[in-house]
Amino acid sequence: MTAVAVLGAGGGGLAATVELIAAGHEVRLWNRSTATLARSVRDGVVRYRGLLGEGEVRPSAVTGDLAAALNGADVTVVCLPSVVHGALFGDLARLGGVGTLVLNPGHTGGALHARAVFAAHGVKPPRLAEFSTLTYVARVRDGVLDVSGRAGRVWAGCLPGGEAALDWALRLFPGASAAPDVLFSSLADVNLVLHPPGAVLGLSWVEATGGGFPFYVDGVTPGVARVIDELDRERLAVAKAFGHEMPSLLEEMTAIGTVDAEAARAGDTMAAIRGGVANQRIAAPDSLRHRYYAEDLPFGVQPLVSLAEVAGVPTPIAGSLLALGSAAAGLGPGLDAQRLGIAGLDLAGVLDLVRGRES
Repeated sequence: MTAVAVLGAGGGGLAATVELIAAGHEVRLWNRSTATLARSVRDGVVRYRGLLGEGEVRPSAVTGDLAAALNGADVTVVCLPSVVHGALFGDLARLGGVGTLVLNPGHTGGALHARAVFAAHGVKPPRLAEFSTLTYVARVRDGVLDVSGRAGRVWAGCLPGGEAALDWALRLFPGASAAPDVLFSSLADVNLVLHPPGAVLGLSWVEATGGGFPFYVDGVTPGVARVIDELDRERLAVAKAFGHEMPSLLEEMTAIGTVDAEAARAGDTMAAIRGGVANQRIAAPDSLRHRYYAEDLPFGVQPLVSLAEVAGVPTPIAGSLLALGSAAAGLGPGLDAQRLGIAGLDLAGVLDLVRGRES
């Protein structure tokens, strides 16, 4: 039996816990906030419904003690928003590191961020892999995990030396496909393209209503859809500069299973996103503190812009969304070149770093 430490008790971490236990693995569930654990894991039990079925599972441990959760684990899976990655990576480094780490998801630049934090603490980085996006669409409602989507395909990439972590990622989470490197997996993050246009262009509506509308339906208007398309073209251009021909947003979301496939094949971005069953009930942000602002701009769009600057690719749409959203939401710095650990590197230097030719 494999012992897995799952870090994070939000929808993603709880869905991973359910699926891993169902597959016969032992799970130790950790969350920094014990109040969150008390609300979501009542009496040590995760109750769930939706796409994974209906029932309950009991992790072998439910704890706010990070060292206890890691002790004896064969692999550690991080299911947390990237806004807290830096603090978590620092905590792991101060504990002396961790052998094998899988970021589910890594968002955009998660593996590079982890490598930089461990290096700053003088600790050898772990064997490290990242997913392009979370493998589930899940929310916790009234203490019950509600799973409305399970990714049909996600990309998993690893840093050099992290092949064992990549192997764990592919074994633990069905539907994962190996990416050639972490630039590919990072730039395959659909939320980087999917959330910022609607969040930024609709922010006055968010503030006026407190998010009282379905984000993926009413929030994706024809104009927002056109901005999504332009942002996606910029993402694909950055990927191409680093040698990757990548699926478009609609192709990627079709493979994941979160859009209407027929509309996606027709190239109708608005209809494809609006018609995605897994996301239809998800509400818009309730404030500008929501993760569509606090995470997807500084930890999604910012690393895209940082990589674009290295590659010499203009990204006016990404830059504008980042500037406007950051100003409106009062956001601090995100994953710039320094925090990604690529400051001072040119395109060839970044490729050397992610493909194992680092000096």
